Amino acid sequence: MFTAKWKKNARHLAKGARKFLHYKRDLLKPDRIDEIEARRADLLAAVKAGDRAKTDEASKQLRAVCENALPREKPTGWLEENVEVMFVAIVIALGLRAYYLQPFRIPTGSMQPTLNGIIGNPLPKAEWPSFPVRAAEYVLRGRRYVHVVNDQDRTVAFDGRGNAVYDMQHMHFFSRSALNFHDSAPMRLPAPGGPMKETGLLDALRDARNNGGRLPAGTVLAEGTIDSGDLVLVNKFAYHFRRPDRGEVFVFDTRGIRGIHERSDGEQGGGSHYIKRLVGVPGDTLAIQPPHLLIDGKLPSEPEILRIAGAEGKYSLNPEGFTPADPRELTIRTHLRHYLGDTDATLTLRGDDAPPGLREYAALGDNTGNSLDTRYWGPVSEFNLLGPAAFSLWPVTTGHWGFIR
Repeated sequence: MFTAKWKKNARHLAKGARKFLHYKRDLLKPDRIDEIEARRADLLAAVKAGDRAKTDEASKQLRAVCENALPREKPTGWLEENVEVMFVAIVIALGLRAYYLQPFRIPTGSMQPTLNGIIGNPLPKAEWPSFPVRAAEYVLRGRRYVHVVNDQDRTVAFDGRGNAVYDMQHMHFFSRSALNFHDSAPMRLPAPGGPMKETGLLDALRDARNNGGRLPAGTVLAEGTIDSGDLVLVNKFAYHFRRPDRGEVFVFDTRGIRGIHERSDGEQGGGSHYIKRLVGVPGDTLAIQPPHLLIDGKLPSEPEILRIAGAEGKYSLNPEGFTPADPRELTIRTHLRHYLGDTDATLTLRGDDAPPGLREYAALGDNTGNSLDTRYWGPVSEFNLLGPAAFSLWPVTTGHWGFIR
């Protein structure tokens, strides 16, 4: 506080010269390194002696030797500096994504009303609002207006199960789909197959199937709105320090969960992720007695699970609460099984006696009437867990923005 300004400046210069040596040592010749260190020592000695004149002279000599140490080095331009800053920012962002927070887009409606998936609604183009309104809706609520028309005569390629639309990932982040044809390349669609069918694609495919697969030019495949699924941040760090809690929303990958991939029909990749409500922890025995989910024969104490069972407030979306798996699925997929397919079925999750990474958890969707979950494909192993869903980041006008419960 009471040190003379000229002494402070001299010491800052000596400190800067030391940094210069550390950063440029691999480019400096040995004689230049020795000269800089000698001039720096002279400066510090003059400051210590309290001789201002010698300090000023030593400062000039130190600056000169540093400035001339690399005469051929080109000064860093604005472009190089900005590229370096962007590169560092990208590295930091990737590090956060890999080890702490990862964004995850809700693809389906299985977690409504807690979180929204990608939703399609038909709307004739004549009723679309003006462009400024559409732009504002996209920014605030993630709503896109789609109008897809078949531009040439094609023949739809239905598979053995009557499917022709397959979900895919675009740029490893955006959910899209493709419509397959026998006589042309697949047509990429701007949303997953489910929402596209909700905006008219289902009717177009039904007409094509009745017409031997023929899809005439000019057929409107989709016309309406696509509301983006909620973008949530997943805390990948949490489960390194605590065990998952019953009742929280969590994300897991689908590796090794055979029942999921058997139901995928080619649409669900092995590296994909699911988001559900964690309703069972290792050692629990689960059963469903509508409208309740029972844990070890008793009602759970977690309020999030009880609200779903009681169809409270916004959870009245499913007035029946928890129900067993829909038996009609097995009339279509006869080779599959249900884990909680009726009121007599129970599912016991492997506990602490399981090998490391193989303790089991149960996952159900809040929208239980429209969710493929543990009732259908069984438990989730510990090694599949990614982390709890922490924060709904976007859109901001759906009522879901903020911390997730």
